[in-house]
Amino acid sequence: MAPSPFPIIVDLDGTLIKTDLLFETASALLINRPLAILYALIFFCREGKSRLKLFLSSAIELDPASLPYNLEILGWLRQQKKEGRALVLATASHRLLAESVAKHLNLFAEILATEGEINLKSYEKQKLLVSKYGEKGFDYIGNEMVDLHIWKSARNAYVVSTSRRLITKVKEIGNLAQVFDTERPPVWQSLIKAMRPHQWLKNLLIFVPLFAAQLYPDIPSIINATLAFIVFGLSASSAYILNDLVDINDDRHHPRKKLRSFAAGNVSLLYGWLLWPTLLAVAFTISIWTLPRVFILVQATYLALTFVYSFFLKKKVIVDVITLAGLYTIRIIAGIAALSVPLSFWLLSFSMFIFLSLALVKRFSEIKSIQSFESPVKLAGRGYYLDDLELVSSMGISAGYISVLVLALYIQDISITHLYSRPEFIWLACPLLLFWISRIWLIAHRGRMHDDPVFFAAKDKVSWLILVGFVFLFLLARFI
Repeated sequence: MAPSPFPIIVDLDGTLIKTDLLFETASALLINRPLAILYALIFFCREGKSRLKLFLSSAIELDPASLPYNLEILGWLRQQKKEGRALVLATASHRLLAESVAKHLNLFAEILATEGEINLKSYEKQKLLVSKYGEKGFDYIGNEMVDLHIWKSARNAYVVSTSRRLITKVKEIGNLAQVFDTERPPVWQSLIKAMRPHQWLKNLLIFVPLFAAQLYPDIPSIINATLAFIVFGLSASSAYILNDLVDINDDRHHPRKKLRSFAAGNVSLLYGWLLWPTLLAVAFTISIWTLPRVFILVQATYLALTFVYSFFLKKKVIVDVITLAGLYTIRIIAGIAALSVPLSFWLLSFSMFIFLSLALVKRFSEIKSIQSFESPVKLAGRGYYLDDLELVSSMGISAGYISVLVLALYIQDISITHLYSRPEFIWLACPLLLFWISRIWLIAHRGRMHDDPVFFAAKDKVSWLILVGFVFLFLLARFI
C-alpha cells in the first residue's frame, strides 16, 4: 500500500512526553539559580510567554534522553514512520527544546515550535497547520482541551487522555481515530505516593521518649506525642516532595528512583512546587497552636537540616550519612520536646549509632545496585564510587555494633534503677539487636535490601518478631 500523503502532527508536552517542558525548565532554574527565577517572572510580565520560554530554554540544558516518554505513543510513531508516514513535531515548547528532543528521537521530518513572538499553542498552532497543510490535510495527536481547535481542522484525531469529557468532545467533532492511554495513574494517587506516607513510620521515633519516660498511661502526653507525629509526618512529606523536585535528573538515571511520581512524569512539577510549601504551612500551624515552643524550634531545625541536606549535604561523602542519622535522632528530640521530659544522652547516643548504621545500609544498597546496570562507577547525585562498597560496609557494621555496646552500658547506669526494677532483663535485648543488625547487613550484602532499610524492616516478619521481643524484655524489666 502507498503511504498516506497526510502527515501526522505530534504534540510534545503531555502527549509524546508525560511532562511539560515549561515547568521542567522553570523548575530546573529555580533549583540551580533561585534568584534568576525572579528575573524570569519579570521577563514574563514585560515580554510575554514566548520570550519567557526562550529565556528558560537558553538558561537550562535539557537532557532529552532522560525525559519520561509515553512509550506506547513512541512505539506507534516509529511504526507509522516505518510505514512511510511523515511525522511533524508541533509544540508550544520553544524551538531550542523541541530540536533537542527531535534530534534525540530521530523521528521527525519537520519541527514547528514556539519562537519569536509566536507562542505555538491552540489557535496559533491551528492557523499554522492549516496554512501549511490545508483544512483536513493532516492528522493530529494531542492531549488537552486547547487542542480541540486543531482536531476540528484535522482529518483524523488521535487523543492521548483518560478524560471522558475530552474524549466525548472529540467524538462530537466526528473524526476520532484512536485513543491512547496517558500511562499515568490518577493525579491524587501520584501525589499521595510522592508524599510517601509509608515513610511516616520513621516518625514513630517520636513516641520513643513516651515509653522511655514511662508516660504511656498519661493521656495529655499521648495526645502531644500524636500531634507531634502528625506535624513531623507533614513536614517530612513536604521535604520528600522538595527532595524529589531537586533530585529529578539524578532520579531519572536511577533504575528504581526513575519510577517516582515526578521523575516518571506521573504528576506535573507545578503540583509539587505548590504542595510542599502548603504541607509545611499546615504543619507549622498545628505545632504553633498546640505544642510547646521548644518543639517548634526542633521542628524548624529538622526542616532546615533537611533542606540543606537536599540541596548540598547529600552530595558530600560521609557528611550525608551522618546528617541522615542526625535527622533520625532529631525525631527523638522532637518527642522529648513535645512531652517536656529531660534529654537522655544514653538514648541519643544509641539513636545516633544505630541510625548511622542504617544510613550506611541505604548507601551501601544504592552503590551495590549500580553494579548490575550500565551505570558510571560513581553513584549519580552522590559522592560514592563502586570502590567504596566495602569501606561503607565496614563503617556501617561497626556503627551498628557500637549501638549494642551503648545499650549494654546503659544497663549499668545507676539512674536506670528508678525506671526498672530488674534492669538485668534488658541485657537480653543485646543479642537480639546484634542478630538484627548482622542480619540486615547480610541481606544488604546479598543484594536483597530495599534502598531504605527502615521500609524493609517494616515489611520484614523477623524484624517485627525482634521488636516484640524488645518490648517484652523491657516490660519484664519494668514490672517483675
